[in-house]
Amino acid sequence: MKKKVKKSIYFMLRVIFIVYVFVLSYLVLFSERYGRTKYDTPQCNLVPFQEIRRYLSQFREITFVAVINVIGNILIFVPFGALLFIFSKKLARFFSTLMLSLLLSLVIETTQYVTRVGVFDVDDITLNTLGGVTGWIIYKIVYGKYKRSS
Repeated sequence: MKKKVKKSIYFMLRVIFIVYVFVLSYLVLFSERYGRTKYDTPQCNLVPFQEIRRYLSQFREITFVAVINVIGNILIFVPFGALLFIFSKKLARFFSTLMLSLLLSLVIETTQYVTRVGVFDVDDITLNTLGGVTGWIIYKIVYGKYKRSS
């Protein structure tokens, strides 16, 4: 019985991961509400922390755009880092999570650049990767508590 429950949980987590990938794709490539506008020429920011500094310097006037760009870019990748374990124990390692988060973010930013939907922003890559690592930390905490209670 315990094995069947575990199998069901893993199936549900895989479904959640697939839904997450579709939602992520929509938000970063298609959602006009979150700044997805088509540009005439590819847009790019290669200066590390430029946008983050700009948002922090305007801290007293926090806007929806600032919150989405900083906190949203972190939060959107938390599920990615937290759910990698459902595919392989090797993917649940810190370095694997770090590199896969970085790679996925790079693919998203490059797609935005090539399709001219959004801006290729090195700060987004940094924040997305931080989100993936945060998800990994959450996974480790939850997994550690689960292992101790078993």
